[in-house]
Amino acid sequence: MKTKAYFIVILYLFLSVSGSRLYGVGEKTFRLGGDSSWNLANRRTGITEVTFIRPAPVLVLSSSTSGSAFANGGALVPDLSVSFDEGRPSLFRDSVGRYRVTVSPSIEAVDRRYARAGFGAASFPAANYFDGGMVRADGPLVIEAQSGDALFAPKKRIGDFTLEFWLHPMNLENGEQIFLWTSSLWTSSLPPRESGLQRILCVSSKNRLQWSFLNFFTAPSAYSGNGANSGANSVNLEFTGGSAVVPKTWSHHLIRFDSITGMIEYLVNGKTEVIVYATTTGREGGEVYTPLAGDRGTFVLGGGFTGLMDEFKIHGNYIPNPALSKYSAPGGRMETGAIDLGAGSNGVLKIEASGGKTSARGVSSEYRRNGRFLFSDSAEMQFFIRASENPYRWDSSWLPVTPGADISGSVSGRYVQIAVDFYPSANGEASPYLETLSVTYLPDEPPLPPAQLTAVAMDGSVHLQWRNSPDQNAQGYLVYYGTSSDDYFGEDALLGPSPIDAGKHNKINIEGLKNGVLYYFRVAAYSNNDSSLHTGEFSREVRARPLQGLDGL
Repeated sequence: MKTKAYFIVILYLFLSVSGSRLYGVGEKTFRLGGDSSWNLANRRTGITEVTFIRPAPVLVLSSSTSGSAFANGGALVPDLSVSFDEGRPSLFRDSVGRYRVTVSPSIEAVDRRYARAGFGAASFPAANYFDGGMVRADGPLVIEAQSGDALFAPKKRIGDFTLEFWLHPMNLENGEQIFLWTSSLWTSSLPPRESGLQRILCVSSKNRLQWSFLNFFTAPSAYSGNGANSGANSVNLEFTGGSAVVPKTWSHHLIRFDSITGMIEYLVNGKTEVIVYATTTGREGGEVYTPLAGDRGTFVLGGGFTGLMDEFKIHGNYIPNPALSKYSAPGGRMETGAIDLGAGSNGVLKIEASGGKTSARGVSSEYRRNGRFLFSDSAEMQFFIRASENPYRWDSSWLPVTPGADISGSVSGRYVQIAVDFYPSANGEASPYLETLSVTYLPDEPPLPPAQLTAVAMDGSVHLQWRNSPDQNAQGYLVYYGTSSDDYFGEDALLGPSPIDAGKHNKINIEGLKNGVLYYFRVAAYSNNDSSLHTGEFSREVRARPLQGLDGL
């Protein structure tokens, strides 16, 4: 007796410590993620699937939409966008399609672990692209306009514009060329016509970025349609940022121009470093000089630069509020498709999940199973579920649930859907991730068939009797009959064609049958839900031949 008592106490303590629940026999689990795939998690907004955080693929916020191109509600479309997300340098491209990208074999691609945003970044090797003191426009990554719609198409007058990129230098030695744009602009309409150099150059100087604009901002009268220039044609500008660019750290650099005021502003990590004016007075209030693109314009990225670059973009607008966090504040959402739990109205007991939070380098820094997925830096996931009998009509609203906790209220149906909202950390630099997700449910299994079915032939009828189904949810029985084995489409009975609903009875007299005909019978138990009968398997088959003069009973 003492031994039994000790065992009960030990069992109670084990369950208390482990937090386990004793589930009933017959419960089932449907799993996503982990060893299973995320194919059913097919409705994703701002969510992507990656393989480097955990041994199996996980769902995580996508950073590919971060940056100024998607600021202000996502309404802006860049003029040029090179994300370096393609995985191979030979595939690097302008996703907008207005520019042609040519990549040197010396350039490399890094994956998401080292990128600032999206799925990759460009890695530039150490190289010397200076020739006799002049910068050569044949660097490792060359971009040229291939559409007349491009902002930097030949002879195009440019209004507002913004240029931005992320930079991750290795050491940032003096003179490293980060960015270069060159073109030719005619200096006279009369012979001999001479070509003047246009240039935008960004190089490193004392751990800062130095910018120079040569013959780029021109007077409104500088171009009359035939290439002619006259008078004071351009204003040249040069300035250096005030903040040091830290090696082996990502920093965001942005140049924006306001064509109304002539203001050129240089920002590092969203903070203004320099303001200058492309005006006749050099300050606000003078005549504004605006950009004019010359012929054969070429962008060169990374000539003489060692390090990483990501998300190089040009916009045809003045971006007032650049979005610099890695993940957007609204986060993302995943919804599964309709998960079929099997025929019947299955009762959902709980969902379970495992996952964690990424660090700045994209690897796991926090991990948990079940409970509320709220992490120390306010990264968070919230879970929802709903059920239906029809995969195309969801009458119930989403019910918020806590993974691992029993679901309160009635959630039942043949189909369920799960949704997860992902929210980034407070500083927008970390994302939660989802590794596994499962649904535990009590299947609405069809009842087991009745046993010991017997058939007794009589005059014009057959009497059937059986032992009730052992399932407590059996609500009645259907009697199938026909004139050949396994073909139960009989129509002779007075009670109607096969199958006949016998209700909860375990015996029935089938009258109206033809004497001399051999009939075959089977019985199946059923349960009933809101939409239809849920019929189980057949009993064994029996047969009987009604004959005149038989009383049978």
